[in-house]
Amino acid sequence: MANKITLEEAEQLVGQLPPKEQIKLMEHIGERLGEKKILQNDEEQQRIEYAQKIKDFLKMSEEMAAETIDDIESAEDIRNIREERASRL
Repeated sequence: MANKITLEEAEQLVGQLPPKEQIKLMEHIGERLGEKKILQNDEEQQRIEYAQKIKDFLKMSEEMAAETIDDIESAEDIRNIREERASRL
């Protein structure tokens, strides 16, 4: 791996390039930064979609729990259901 240089050192090196090469370097850096921005936007979109899926799942779970609570209202009901199942065996 190459040694890292400081920003000041990079500026000095860029200053030694002809103007056309400096422009090419600027374009290249701009493209790289644009690609990183696209990746960041994709990651953010994935996080948003994942968070929405979690919210949808929790809402569905709450609805299922509410339906279940309506169906089984007490410990006595649970015991009766168990006894009915046991008697079938």
